[in-house]
Amino acid sequence: MRNTLIGLAVLAGLGPAAAGEIASAYTELDLGRDCAIVAAAGPDDGDWQDLACSGWRGYPVLLTIADLRSSAFYGFPPAGDRPFETFAAFNDVGPRIEWRIESEGDRSTAFAAIQRWTVEGTEGQRTEVLVVAKVGQPAARQGCTVGLVTASGNPGANEAARKLADERARSFACGTDKPVEVGKVPSFTLGRG
Repeated sequence: MRNTLIGLAVLAGLGPAAAGEIASAYTELDLGRDCAIVAAAGPDDGDWQDLACSGWRGYPVLLTIADLRSSAFYGFPPAGDRPFETFAAFNDVGPRIEWRIESEGDRSTAFAAIQRWTVEGTEGQRTEVLVVAKVGQPAARQGCTVGLVTASGNPGANEAARKLADERARSFACGTDKPVEVGKVPSFTLGRG
């Protein structure tokens, strides 16, 4: 996958949550080019597949697609089952991921990922939602959804998602803390794979 740093958006005055400099890096996600199928349904086993995709500088993106619904895990997963988090309605992940990067000296760490999802609604209506996730680190391996920001009709959605990522992702306790919802968010389910 082309891991290009498209832009830096250094945020000033983040308060006590920011120990280093915070910036954004963007990666594209093309399922046919950037992902490998690691498991798939067999005959009479439904319609699902697990994919391992390239992320930012070695951070993987793990996707599960089943019954026209997607679940994404950003970073290094825990041993055993990883969270299976998705919208109740049919949905799909967007082709671009924004990674929130903290840099201190020569070390840069992706601590959050933001990705636009499209969620099907009634009568063919669609809602776009920015999913903000904590990125699983090589040692801690804890990642999950931190927040959901309705993007449809919300011109400030990207900034709201970045603020949520910067303020909550690093200290968010997966499995204990409840994701924040900004706007009217379609039903979202949390669970284990």
